[in-house]
Parts: sequence; structure tokens; C-alpha cells
Amino acid sequence: MLPTCHTPCLRTLLPLVGLLLSLMLISSHALSPPRFTKVPVDQIGVSGGVVSFVCQATGDPKPRVSWNKKGKKVNSQRIETIEFDEGAGAVLRIQPLRAPRDENIYECVAENSEGEVTVNARLSIIREDLLPPGFPNIDMGPQLKVVERTRTATMLCAASGNPDPEITWFKDFLPIDPSASNGRIKQLRSGALQIENSEETDQGKYECVASNVEGVRYSSPANLYVRGREQHGPGAELIKKKKG
Repeated sequence: MLPTCHTPCLRTLLPLVGLLLSLMLISSHALSPPRFTKVPVDQIGVSGGVVSFVCQATGDPKPRVSWNKKGKKVNSQRIETIEFDEGAGAVLRIQPLRAPRDENIYECVAENSEGEVTVNARLSIIREDLLPPGFPNIDMGPQLKVVERTRTATMLCAASGNPDPEITWFKDFLPIDPSASNGRIKQLRSGALQIENSEETDQGKYECVASNVEGVRYSSPANLYVRGREQHGPGAELIKKKKG
């Protein structure tokens, strides 16, 4: 027959049970080294132009992503690292491109307490007067636009090249992923970016990017301003002029 455990006994056992449960929860929460969820691709840019390498990783604890060139951190007036996802992602942006100085292999490093992983991407640069016939060209880039909050804003972009270039968008130097907007942001077949039910967070500097096997070309940046009906400031006068 098992002994009966009365109140004093329970008082002794309950903390032990709690400790055991805590240890079980900790052991079930396994740590993991970094792994890449977005790896940079090799780029061919035009001298004087722009390129961006995008890198992102996951892991537990959340990894920190950084960029190296020849094993050293890269940062200068022309080479900038823009972090996102609380540092687990980073864009390496080089502007304006200088050949042969910038031609190199760039390393994305993701590290946490459980380990470190590295992935490489190569940058090549071609002079404007030596570009192959199929190199992408921006035929129509986005323009300054002012939109009232909750209205639809469309940023235009058209490009040519052989093969037909793929168009992507950057906002404030970070890549735009329309699939992450629950349908509010769409990229149209024409290449234009359509932003429905616009809000203040959509305000910023937009660039469209045309890329194919020959290389990559960036549009000139264009600002989108989102304003409330009664607000004043940059773009408010433009709204009045458009209405007039």
C-alpha cells in the first residue's frame, strides 16, 4: 500500500515538480546554429551604377548577419550595410560602382552562440561603353508621387533587355516582398508597384531594378509621400496642386 501524502508532504513536492517541468521545457527548446534563408547572388553591374546583395539567416538564438570583403568588415562612403529583421538580415549596397576597385568576392557571415556560416557572392562591373546589347535598361522609372492615406499609389517602372529583364523593387535600400503584405502591395505585369490602402509606413524612397543574365540596372530613386487630408508638410502643397 502506497503511503498517503498529506499537506506538509505536498508543500515539499510541489516545488520539485515545478523545477522538473521547467527543466523539461528547457531541454525541449533546442538551440540551433545559423542557416541562410536568403543567399546573395552574383551581380554584374554597370560602372557608376548600383548593386545590392541581400542576405538573411535564421537560428536560435537569432543570428547576426554581417558583410566582409577579403575577411574584413566592409564600410565606406560608397559601401553601406543596411540591417533588417533585427540584424538577422543585411543588404550590402555599393554606389557608385568603381571598377576594378569594387570587383571582388563579398562574404555574408551569419553567427550566433551555436555556430557561424558563410556564403559568398561575386561582383563584376562593366563600363557603360562596353555593355553587351542585351544589358538591362530602365525605359521608365518611378517619379515623385504624393498620395492621400488609404488611397492607392502606383509607382511606374518599365525596362528592356535581352532576355526580358525581371523587375524587382527596393524601398529605402531594402528589398520589397509583395507576398508579405497580405495582398495590399502588388507588382503588376507591367513592372509597376501598386500600393493599396496606403499608410504612413509606405512613405519612402523607391527604386525599381531590372536584371537579367547580362547584368543589373537601377532606376533613379523617387520619393512617395503619404499624407492625411488635413496634414501639412512635404507633399501637402503638391496634393493641393493636383486637386486644383
